[in-house]
Amino acid sequence: MRVLVVEDERRMAAALQRGLQAEGFAVDLAHDGEEGLHLARHGDYDVVVLDIMLPRISGYNVCKQLRAEENWVPILMLSAKDGEYDMADGLDLGADDYLTKPFSYVVLVARLRALLRRGANRRPAVLRAGDLTLDPARRRVSRGQRPVELTPREFALLEYLMRHHDEVVSKSEILEHVWDTFDTDPNVVEVYVGYLRRKIDAPFSRNALQTVRGAGYRLAGDGG
Repeated sequence: MRVLVVEDERRMAAALQRGLQAEGFAVDLAHDGEEGLHLARHGDYDVVVLDIMLPRISGYNVCKQLRAEENWVPILMLSAKDGEYDMADGLDLGADDYLTKPFSYVVLVARLRALLRRGANRRPAVLRAGDLTLDPARRRVSRGQRPVELTPREFALLEYLMRHHDEVVSKSEILEHVWDTFDTDPNVVEVYVGYLRRKIDAPFSRNALQTVRGAGYRLAGDGG
């Protein structure tokens, strides 16, 4: 398995390389964000270990750029930034895991193996359905260039539907994932679907949010 380690502290980078090679990994090193981005773009890596505070380009921007280019290589962010918002930012930008320094080497290797088992599945940081976009990190929705203002519940419903675009999802599935309960009256889903349609479809003469009679709802992947 090929690993790219992007770490500007050269002693730590060399120690990581030696340790991972001892575990059977093939390891390449980059010591700044620009070099790391170049190698991640053009190398056939199974996983990237990415520091955040890097020269030239930050780890956040490396991750953001790769995901914008639809490069889904698994990324583990490794950083001394241990605040909860630092972790949230990294994960929202498209990283798959986040480990703070100092770290347990045993845990690092275990997490890398977990990422390798998971593989490089499509995990966009910004969700798109045609010209309808939803940015979970910035809590923004837009149709083309026009922003769409949603309540927190409407936003959560749209995010769930966009993550399952072109799939039919039932009211019970929506209640479980958006309301976190089965006990709420299922008709509330119908009410909120109506709210969403009036905001993301009706003003734009679109039909993205569709009712599948007797089965549930479907959000068209082409944006309607």
